[in-house]
Amino acid sequence: MNEYTKKELEEAITALASTLHKCEKMQDSGKLQSSQKTLNDRRVKALRIALALIEKEMEYSDAD
Repeated sequence: MNEYTKKELEEAITALASTLHKCEKMQDSGKLQSSQKTLNDRRVKALRIALALIEKEMEYSDAD
């Protein structure tokens, strides 16, 4: 992964977590059509993966 500062990674986590929260809220609302629900489900999964990877990168950089 490219070298990012700890601050940049923290800001990315904040932004992604906010977006994830909004997507999860939409899932719970039950207002999505079938295709919208599928797209939102995929977004939620992608955001969770992105957050996990960033957190892993932060742990790795802390170990150095």
